Amino acid sequence: MRTKTIEQSIRDTEEPEHALKKSLSALDLTVFGVGVVIGTGIFVLTGKIAKEQAGPAVAVSFVVAGVVCALAALCYAEFASTVPVAGSAYTFAYASLGELPAWIIGWDLILELALGCAVVSVGWSGYVRSLLDSAGLHLPPVLSGSHGGRFGFDLLACVLVLVITAVLVLGMKLSSRVTSVVVGVKVTVVLLVVVAGAFFVTGANYQPFIPPSRPTAGGGGLAAPLAQLMFGFTPSNFGVMGIFTAAAVVFFAFIGFDIVATAAEETRNPQRDVPRGILGSLALCTLLYVAVSVVVTGMEKYDTLSVDAPLADAFKHVGYPFFAGLISFGAAVGLTSVCMILLLGQSRVFFAMSRDGLLPQLFSRVHPKFGTPHRSTILLGAVVAVVSGFTSIDVLAELVNIGTLFAFVVVAVGVVLLRRARPDLPRAFRTPFVPFVPVLSVLASLWLMLNLPAETWIRFAIWMAAGVVLYVLYGRHRSRLAVRLRARRDAAAGRP
Repeated sequence: MRTKTIEQSIRDTEEPEHALKKSLSALDLTVFGVGVVIGTGIFVLTGKIAKEQAGPAVAVSFVVAGVVCALAALCYAEFASTVPVAGSAYTFAYASLGELPAWIIGWDLILELALGCAVVSVGWSGYVRSLLDSAGLHLPPVLSGSHGGRFGFDLLACVLVLVITAVLVLGMKLSSRVTSVVVGVKVTVVLLVVVAGAFFVTGANYQPFIPPSRPTAGGGGLAAPLAQLMFGFTPSNFGVMGIFTAAAVVFFAFIGFDIVATAAEETRNPQRDVPRGILGSLALCTLLYVAVSVVVTGMEKYDTLSVDAPLADAFKHVGYPFFAGLISFGAAVGLTSVCMILLLGQSRVFFAMSRDGLLPQLFSRVHPKFGTPHRSTILLGAVVAVVSGFTSIDVLAELVNIGTLFAFVVVAVGVVLLRRARPDLPRAFRTPFVPFVPVLSVLASLWLMLNLPAETWIRFAIWMAAGVVLYVLYGRHRSRLAVRLRARRDAAAGRP
């Protein structure tokens, strides 16, 4: 449980061979946050949840989920302004809880971000193939991925990851420019859809705004939520409780804003700009989600919405199928930025762990010209490219980010502990109402974790156990902190 001081963490970033180039502003970070949070879910999830769980009140569910995310975001903002070092939750945990908790979080984030990037790239490939098919261009089946028991290589998914890897290696400024263009196109498409859809909104479709409540049973066995197995709790759909049940689901549409903190070390003024980037991107994403949910439930009665493509089908319902193609284009463009920022976050966590000696230090070298962790970026990009090329999205399954919620818990606890242990530290941003806000963040995150399937908890526990074994065998003895402590003990004992 040995901790790494804030001062030592900052000194490590100043070593020439490990120093990342600082080029990002608050606007760049806000764009990163919007780029990773807003994906295809904005076109699909809003209508799906409206039909199955909340009705027109899904807009309120997004507000509730946004408030819960804001609790975690406030904690991240304080830590990022106090410890402006790459690694996000991993670095924060190292400074407040100790080396083993930091390793566990870093180990989990590497897996979560890698699988997330692979899933997104395969989804992007599907949208692009659909657009190519509409234009009369067809890829050979063997290069279109594995589907329906047929083995194939997903060329488009693999190429996307490799191109993004190259962009990330060439520098953060180039990455931020590419992301800005992509996010600009994506947000423009969303706004066009919202404005166009507003002309077809019918007030009668909002009645009843909160449909009558009815109970729903989750899946059985290990597929059931852990809370249901432990407490016999059965969530309900619709009604006031349905709003909160839906909020627990749409919460996952906001996950990703925390990745902004991984770029703190590459920000020109991290103490000021990282909190702005985190909170600004979260506010913009909440507004966009609420706007789309209001439009989709106003265009078509909630109980007749399509589950697979509600917004596209709503435009077909009012006689404008053109917007269905525009939505597919927006989804494809949107997934490009999601994939890029997931890979960016993963490489920075890996880089920070390597620099601390918990992973081989050769991956913490920074490119002398581009100022990026090129070795870790290339390694992780190659692994994700292979996974995305040879694995079906059905096999990868939907990423349920239990690891991110676990990181939320640790960061919130860390804010309280570091306030007590180091009240002298300069904090450019301070989480309000400590410990009230961090405690609320912990409780909300734990409740959402309990609503995940039991089988997800089992997979999480297995991966964490494997990580602990690796730490005991490698990281515990080779970390730079361990080496420094041994050197001090030897010096105190008079040993050379």
